[in-house]
Amino acid sequence: MVETTTGLRPTYPIKTDRLDLRPHRREDLDDLYAFHSRPEVVRYVPWPVRDREQTREALEKKLVQGELAEEGQWLVLAIELRESGTVIGEVLLKWDSIANRQGELGFALHTDYQGQGLAREAAEAVLRLGFEELGLHRICAICVRENADSARLLQRLGMRQEGHLVHNTFFKGEWIDELVFAIREDEWRQSG
Repeated sequence: MVETTTGLRPTYPIKTDRLDLRPHRREDLDDLYAFHSRPEVVRYVPWPVRDREQTREALEKKLVQGELAEEGQWLVLAIELRESGTVIGEVLLKWDSIANRQGELGFALHTDYQGQGLAREAAEAVLRLGFEELGLHRICAICVRENADSARLLQRLGMRQEGHLVHNTFFKGEWIDELVFAIREDEWRQSG
């Protein structure tokens, strides 16, 4: 069992086969705006379609989210396509609880890059961070029931659906159902 209370300060970039995961930089604004401004990208994520100034404001907050120092914080990493140097999305890890060693996974990807296994590649790297470096016992992910693509991705990551919460969140003007997925550290190790 890995114990941790010191947080997570990864060495960047975190390299996968095709991606570099790293903290955001101010130079990411154009790439970030390219997907934060798309209705089809933000349809199932907590933020609205953003204009350039709203994207700039969001980016300023992301600039300091490259490490986890205490529970309740989100690690927010740019997904950079190494071949082009383009930021094509974001992958997130929340440190929910020190005592219970719980975390939460999140991601958003530009529609032009979906369906190529890139979100899975980024999410696998973040699961590895959560289990191997942060010492988490369990990582969950929550998605809107209608977001079938994300639900399939979570299943491909080895996460099982643990719950279906009915009309539990008022989201973008309506009550929605959410699906809760999770994987434990021992299950993750067995699947690898």
